[in-house]
Amino acid sequence: MKDLTARLVKQLASMAVEERIPALNEIRTALHEVSPFAEEPVDLVLWVPVESVGKNEYNPNVVAPPEMKLLRLSVEADGYTQPIVVCPQGEAYVVVDGFHRHLVGRDPSFASKLHGHLPVTRIRPSRGDKPDRIASTIRHNRARGKHVVNAMSEIVVDLKRRNWSDAKIAIELGMDEDEVLRLKQVTGLAELFAEKEYSRAWTPEPPPGE
Repeated sequence: MKDLTARLVKQLASMAVEERIPALNEIRTALHEVSPFAEEPVDLVLWVPVESVGKNEYNPNVVAPPEMKLLRLSVEADGYTQPIVVCPQGEAYVVVDGFHRHLVGRDPSFASKLHGHLPVTRIRPSRGDKPDRIASTIRHNRARGKHVVNAMSEIVVDLKRRNWSDAKIAIELGMDEDEVLRLKQVTGLAELFAEKEYSRAWTPEPPPGE
């Protein structure tokens, strides 16, 4: 096994960078397929061309300029310690989590250092539909305690229009149903309450003696 590894490493080292990167991705993918951790996305981190990674249009996370500066410093000092979470779309990728890490990697000073590539890990194929991708993005953001209320309410609107129930939204986004209700109220859209039936509490009681 050691001899086989040594021969493989020697062959890879002899390749030009533009040939070595796809070769490494191919080897990592093959190893991932036989890995006992193949169900875990982080088991496979690939380096893909920066231009193949695009933003999503629904991320409610906003990073203030001081935090963005700190993120740049972190990547500069420590390197990429976390891959960008993506969903494949044809030959390209859409960011699920790590949009601001993706922006840092697009900076020319980093792009040259990284040979114009970004580290990515792909979400499970079963989570590739847009509502599932939205839910995944929210879960990543909420795990860090970051989201913007107005943007979150817009996402609830989108999911409701995709026929997700309040209960499903609560489960998938890591909320309780009261929080979903508050986000619906932010929008002021009556259509979001169409599934709710008036309870007995809304029915006037008849006067005594009637």
